[in-house]
Amino acid sequence: FVKGTKPGHQTGFDIDEDILPEMDQFHEVIVASAIFGKYDLIQEPVNISEMARKNIPFYMFVDEETHSYLKNTSSYTEDNKRIGLWRIIVAHNVPYTDARRNGKIPKLLLHRLFPNVKYSIWVDAKLQLVVDPYQILERFLWRTNSSLAISKHYRRFDVFVEAEANKAARKYDNASIDYQVEFYKKEGLTPYTDAKLPITSDVPEGCTIIREHIPITSLFTCVWFNEVDRFTSRDQLSFAVARDKIREKVDWSINMFLDCERRNFVKQVYHRDVLMNMKPPRASSSKVLPEPLPLPRGKSVGGRANTGKKSPGQRGKRRHRKVSAGGRNMR
Repeated sequence: FVKGTKPGHQTGFDIDEDILPEMDQFHEVIVASAIFGKYDLIQEPVNISEMARKNIPFYMFVDEETHSYLKNTSSYTEDNKRIGLWRIIVAHNVPYTDARRNGKIPKLLLHRLFPNVKYSIWVDAKLQLVVDPYQILERFLWRTNSSLAISKHYRRFDVFVEAEANKAARKYDNASIDYQVEFYKKEGLTPYTDAKLPITSDVPEGCTIIREHIPITSLFTCVWFNEVDRFTSRDQLSFAVARDKIREKVDWSINMFLDCERRNFVKQVYHRDVLMNMKPPRASSSKVLPEPLPLPRGKSVGGRANTGKKSPGQRGKRRHRKVSAGGRNMR
């Protein structure tokens, strides 16, 4: 956005002219997501109230590669530019060769693309929204009087541990991750301990962001984006640094809720490449077992012969014998 005078117009992240007026309008709430590099499949939100359907627009940002894929594989048409609830917005002249980094532009700079929005809910495209947006805002912003909410990582709370996990999973090249972490260490980043309380984590899950569009949250996401721009696109590594830079100047906190709460309003799905390579489920066997052979005559289940004779009496029972006049048993 260093070029041009208006976001989306000759800025290096260009938007089609026909959608720009709508993006400039006032919206109390929007839901946004993005797919770049045709990396994900569009997930239709469910359990959306009639009020939300009427008043909350759903925007899906895509690059030209994903746009071409959608035209050939979905119900998308140039006439309505929609897939279900999602209004498709095509970004042209994207600034990065890394699709993941391009996706961080609408994720972290949404206030620049929609300058007159009051609240937004960001949902990564690998997730399906399964709860009404108004309920999400009430639970994580309005009830707690928060301006920004994001779930903390379900397992890791420390940036240095998260960096090692990213390297082990080959999420990014190791040298770039090491350089970023060493830079942060020199800037004063320390491992997470209880001494940082009331901050409960330095590592967010990052796939959902619930925010009120006010200057402090816009400044925070701009600072966060700057870190993504100059280092790796792994935004979990730079979250704490951006947060701490704001907190040094302003008494401000982020509602970092439990990841199990996040899983209550979004459903995890697989990336498109994983789905394409998954083997179909094994069909259940429909083979009919043959009838068992009849038992040989005189045999019963368990292999004991059926002779028709009565079984002997209980073991240990005395059998009475005739005795002679002398009282001795006769043999």
